[in-house]
Amino acid sequence: MIRTQIQPTEQQAIRLKEMAPIRKESVASLIREALDIFLADNASDRGALFRHALTIVGKYETEAGDFSLDHDRYLEEDFRA
Repeated sequence: MIRTQIQPTEQQAIRLKEMAPIRKESVASLIREALDIFLADNASDRGALFRHALTIVGKYETEAGDFSLDHDRYLEEDFRA
């Protein structure tokens, strides 16, 4: 990884610091995830978005009981062109 310095707004910093423990991630990890989404979206690279989605599937608890078991099916349905 490459070290860099950013200057979020006060509100952005507050929200990141609140979100990090809830998601059990570091602020840096949240920023990297946001950058991945931003870069993939701006490149219109649906493959990158799909790959990113695969990295987080099953990482968080959800009310849909079968989501972690059938994530491939759900992703395939959502990413059909």
